[in-house]
Amino acid sequence: MSAAGSIASTVGVTAYAVEADNHQRTERPPSLEAPLERVSSPTPSTSHLPKIHHQAPLELENYFVGPRDLSRHTKWPLLMQMHGSILPKMIIPLLLVGAWATCITLISKKVHPLEVNSVLLTVTGFVVSMGLSFRSSTAYERYSEGRRLWASLSTASQALGRMFWIHAKDPETKDTRETLLNKVSAMNLLAAFSVALKHDLRFEPYTGHPDLHPLVRHLNTFARTATETVAPPEKKTGFFKSTGENLGVSFAASNPRKLVKRAELPLGNLPLEILSHIALTVDFMIQNGQLTLPIQQTIAYNNMTVLNDVLTGCQRVLNTPLPVAYSIAISQITWVYVLLLPFQLVKLLGWIAIPATVAASYIILGLLMIGHEIENPFGTDVNDLPLDSYCDQIQHDLDIIASYERRGAESFLANPNNVPLYPVSSAPVDVWMQRSEAALRETIRTKPNRTFEMFRTRRGKRHDEEMGKME
Repeated sequence: MSAAGSIASTVGVTAYAVEADNHQRTERPPSLEAPLERVSSPTPSTSHLPKIHHQAPLELENYFVGPRDLSRHTKWPLLMQMHGSILPKMIIPLLLVGAWATCITLISKKVHPLEVNSVLLTVTGFVVSMGLSFRSSTAYERYSEGRRLWASLSTASQALGRMFWIHAKDPETKDTRETLLNKVSAMNLLAAFSVALKHDLRFEPYTGHPDLHPLVRHLNTFARTATETVAPPEKKTGFFKSTGENLGVSFAASNPRKLVKRAELPLGNLPLEILSHIALTVDFMIQNGQLTLPIQQTIAYNNMTVLNDVLTGCQRVLNTPLPVAYSIAISQITWVYVLLLPFQLVKLLGWIAIPATVAASYIILGLLMIGHEIENPFGTDVNDLPLDSYCDQIQHDLDIIASYERRGAESFLANPNNVPLYPVSSAPVDVWMQRSEAALRETIRTKPNRTFEMFRTRRGKRHDEEMGKME
């Protein structure tokens, strides 16, 4: 029986015992329950890949919320796509602009001409274009910075995961099951850090979330105490309020910091507290003789610093928006320009000034609202960063790392299926071990020339085939 088989059997028995305890069991989908039978050592194979299912159609209630699922595919051209478009939030502003343009045109045609010189359009248009360019560039810079920080989080999590599972030794004086469970628990702290950071950036300070509670229920944190002592209020949104939020009505928008402001107990800083638990875990492994090399200890501490940098960087992006003076000025200048459009277009276009004003307003206000939507990349708008997918990917990567046994490199370097000199030779390792050292060195030395000839011949055949198709 392999070591992985013993682990799977132990985990299966543990899962069965936990399932019997209804007071401490956490609900999980049946597909995620640990198998009760023994399984072989996990190796990469196409038979273990998840099956592809047809995607369910997007529900109407989720059409205006996000973030957008990047795995979904649509054949509609971008011109006709609505999910992720800024158009729903522009319906009310465009209706107001259309009504305003209609009034100005009616007064100009029926009562008194209200035309102004088109020079005003040129002068103010330059100022508006500069303001919108500044607004869009600063907003996308914050969006790009948020993505870069989460990429750094994924890199540091993978590095620490390898350190915990691959490089950390298994003490001979301890039960192997205890060591394996300690390693898995240490890797779960990395997944908990990413999930806790996601909820912290969305102003969701409590630990009762389904994706967070199983990972931090055993940790002594301020958020756990607050969750167990005071039940957080459920978020209830009525029809008119949700419709107003989807249409971009500012009066219907909720305060995202509402739960934080209404807290009756200290909420602490859950990602920072989890990072402290990770630091204690690294110290425990060092004191326990599992991380003995100084370079291993340095890498572990350096990657913990990266996690801390990601935490502070995300909080910096979240809590340092564009100065409100800039936001107010750009918004006011843009709206003044839009409201002045009918006065400048009615003389040249007549009644066509009404749809022309609406079309121009769609372009100008669209750029303004896009900058406002992506300014905070960590929210739940359709165009925000898919933090849920990032957390799932980090968890999946850690599971992949933990699925391999800690074994010597000879198990795959000297594997009979290894073809070290491909494409020059298809002979495996055991065949080359029967040949002389001179033959091996000669093949290695001449490999660049032989591969160059092979690639040139391949390109020539491809060129001849293309010419034959053209003829």
